[in-house]
Amino acid sequence: MAGKRGIPHIAVDSCKGCGLCVSVCPEAVLTIDESHVNLKGYYPVTVESVENCIGCLSCALICPDVTFTIELLDDQ
Repeated sequence: MAGKRGIPHIAVDSCKGCGLCVSVCPEAVLTIDESHVNLKGYYPVTVESVENCIGCLSCALICPDVTFTIELLDDQ
């Protein structure tokens, strides 16, 4: 997706930390945050390197809990 960037937004308290999104991210933007627990008692996913997001939407498409919103930006 040349010329595109994205900013992933995560509904952290809805995330159950399954890691599916981490496994499909081609740019290793996401990681499981083991430093805190969300309201459901899970270690949620967090955005580690937002500058590497290419806006491919893989995380949003695979997430069973629909916790992602991807803001697509033109890379100019």
